[in-house]
Amino acid sequence: MKNILPILSLAALMSACTLSSPYQQTRQTDVDRLTQTACFPIQVKVPSFPDRVFNVLDYGADPTGHALSTAVIQSAIDDCHQAGGGTVLIPGGVYYTGPLTLLSNVRLHTEKNTFVLFDDDPEAYPLYDTSFEGVDTKRCQSPISAFNAENIAITGAGTFNGSGDSWRPVKRSKMTAAQWKKHIAKGGVVSEDGNIWYRDSAAMFAATLCVDQNVPVVQSEEQWEQIHSFLRPVMLHFFRCRNILLEGVCFENSPAWNLHPLCCENLTLRNLTVRNPWYSQNGDGVDVESCKNVLIDHCSFDVGDDAICMKSGKNEDGRRRGVACENVLVNACTVYHGHGGFVVGSEMSGGVKNIQVDNCLFIGTDVGLRFKSTRGRGGVVENIYIRGVNMWGIPNEGLLFDLFYGGKGAGEETEEELAARMAADVPPVSEETPQFRNIYIENVVGTDVARAMYFNGLPEMKIQNVSLRHITMSCRQGAILRQTDGLTVEDVTLTPQQGEPFVIAPTVTNYRFIE
Repeated sequence: MKNILPILSLAALMSACTLSSPYQQTRQTDVDRLTQTACFPIQVKVPSFPDRVFNVLDYGADPTGHALSTAVIQSAIDDCHQAGGGTVLIPGGVYYTGPLTLLSNVRLHTEKNTFVLFDDDPEAYPLYDTSFEGVDTKRCQSPISAFNAENIAITGAGTFNGSGDSWRPVKRSKMTAAQWKKHIAKGGVVSEDGNIWYRDSAAMFAATLCVDQNVPVVQSEEQWEQIHSFLRPVMLHFFRCRNILLEGVCFENSPAWNLHPLCCENLTLRNLTVRNPWYSQNGDGVDVESCKNVLIDHCSFDVGDDAICMKSGKNEDGRRRGVACENVLVNACTVYHGHGGFVVGSEMSGGVKNIQVDNCLFIGTDVGLRFKSTRGRGGVVENIYIRGVNMWGIPNEGLLFDLFYGGKGAGEETEEELAARMAADVPPVSEETPQFRNIYIENVVGTDVARAMYFNGLPEMKIQNVSLRHITMSCRQGAILRQTDGLTVEDVTLTPQQGEPFVIAPTVTNYRFIE
């Protein structure tokens, strides 16, 4: 195959300029119409591409999935970039590939009935310096990545599968007995207590090196390589890219987070399907980190962790980067499962501001609207506008402000664990103190919600200036409000099955209720 690649590439390059691209995508006017509804100035530039088409079949890609097509698909991307840009076409079929790197002025377009399956061998994904969970670290290269690229897109109607079930650890408590038996039968190792499955002993050992979440403390390059299989990548990682479009396709079964744009600008996500098994560890939908000018429109999420999440780095690493996540519009999205439908944090040390969520539906998410952080983060979350959210079957809070976040999903932590953190000495305000302020939420309907609201700010830095208007929730328990300064409640109806609609602690100040 290697001997004929140059010939195939040249032939494709010579014919590309004679082809006309029939591939439709979102227009700039479509995006402008949506961004004009925002409560803050936002402009999102949509990429455009020359009418050149590079068909991966012309390069020798195997549409039956029997042969690895990494080199030939990457060659098509490389040629398209070198020719000045265009469309790399993946026709209908099944394609088996390793990691792919998207380059400037390249649109990767998948036809209907296209399935792209990524190799699950960790050795196919070299380690590189990156950021994960807001911390500077090493991870495996992502199945789809781009670095410092401009005008890039993934469009069409295909499905990209990250083979995540081969990478992720699995908690026994998240499976039925039959599911667990089937999962461990494929190999791997199980922890001594019998509660967690790992793909191999190296991944299990690496978990013991993690002091905070999933970032191990490693002393040498040799040890990084020893735990290679633990360093599962995010499915799609774009770093410092501009003018990005993801439209129409399905991203599923990611090794870790699904979509992770980091320090990007002008990002449009439209009509995507993003899904992971509900038990998938760290199986987030999209984590928009330190990005500017973002539209997420008419996308569907069904994932194992936070669904639509705003981030900007963690603790010292995030503050040192100092790049906020700002100017984001989320419109008409549906979330079927996730630790939160819409989430801010907990890694928000660079700041999160000017975020608007309109007309979204959350069905069975662990929490509806989730704001989380903890001491040590620093950063400011401000100017958040949420309008027109419907939620049903929420097993925890419809609206949650948790400034004592401990790293676990909602409902996974005991009251004793939370109380222990809250009992710690109150530190002075510093650059490590997170701040949440100027948050406006209106026109929300919640049905079958466990607890309507829970506000738990820090005593040294209360949640500030929250407005709740035109909200109706049927719930088993009403709202518990603590450590908040400046709260307006207007036309809010909570109908709990037990207790009072509102339980307001003495630490809530400057509040008013309007009929």
